[in-house]
Amino acid sequence: MRKITFAEAINEAILTAMRESKDVITYGLGVPDPKGVFGTTLGLQDEFGEARVFDTPTSENAMTGVGIGAAINGLRPIMVHQRVDFFLLALDQLINNAAKWNFMFGGVCRVPITIRLIVGHGWGQGPTHSQNLQSLFSQIPGLKVVIPTSAYDAKGLLLESIFDDDPVIFLEHRWLYGLKSNVPKSSYRIPIGKANLVNEGSDLTIVALSYMTIEAIQAIKELEKIGVNCDLIDLRSTSPLDFELIRKSVKKTGKLIAVDSSSKSFSVASEIIADCAIESYNYLQKPPRRVALEDAPAPTSFGLTNSYYNGALEIYNEAIGLLGIKEENTGSKFIKEKPHDVPGEWFKGPF
Repeated sequence: MRKITFAEAINEAILTAMRESKDVITYGLGVPDPKGVFGTTLGLQDEFGEARVFDTPTSENAMTGVGIGAAINGLRPIMVHQRVDFFLLALDQLINNAAKWNFMFGGVCRVPITIRLIVGHGWGQGPTHSQNLQSLFSQIPGLKVVIPTSAYDAKGLLLESIFDDDPVIFLEHRWLYGLKSNVPKSSYRIPIGKANLVNEGSDLTIVALSYMTIEAIQAIKELEKIGVNCDLIDLRSTSPLDFELIRKSVKKTGKLIAVDSSSKSFSVASEIIADCAIESYNYLQKPPRRVALEDAPAPTSFGLTNSYYNGALEIYNEAIGLLGIKEENTGSKFIKEKPHDVPGEWFKGPF
């Protein structure tokens, strides 16, 4: 076992898949670029050639249709969109073709395409480059939506996605690319729809996803100092969603905070709370809470983003509020030397 970055794990998963099957191809805007989409596609074209790894025109809708057609005809395309925002131009292809094809043809015609989409904010990206749209994709029957947090999960989940026979939306938060974790060199897969219990406790259940899991870990470390121990569940995927693990945890703790990186209304967090209210009502000791963004587009200016995005502080405050703990000046626990919209020294861009 060795430690590698999230970006290196993505790259290794694609290399492994393409070596395992000649049907796997990788393409998208900037795939052969010297920076390799945050380093995730470096070396692919050198090993597999331009027939299996190639750049595309800036025509998201058309090129997504090409990938869907290739998948229907036996290939396993990995399509890379450098931003989830750019992919919105291809929603017709995704919703009316990829997601529906197998159903419309009686379950005998699959669409094994994996679509990598980059999410995340910072450095003045603004309302059209900072969207987190996992709830939108999760509402579409026929799609699987995967959203890893660690390098270990990134490799295992991407390999599982590539060899899944259904279309998969694979969401990567750009603040995670530099984070390291232990990752085996060997090929392995993590089942889609099985969440990960990152931390165990009996006082409170916190459910999070993607980069917000990292913020939740920081909040939990501070909560432990005042005697509060939490279950932390990292969702890994939002469609399917592991309600079974969440219900099991809530049955133990009696309290729930759902943390999301998108807007509050109609979010993944909202769905988790709705399920908890229906299926775990008898175990709830307090009304569940959520930590999510306000229902407004992401701002661009530094002054506004400082009050818009959530992190460890907001999770911590929600937790002590739910538990009825009185504490002043909690912000001093989470002082950051760097600007609030840059996660740390380990994040190097490119944008």
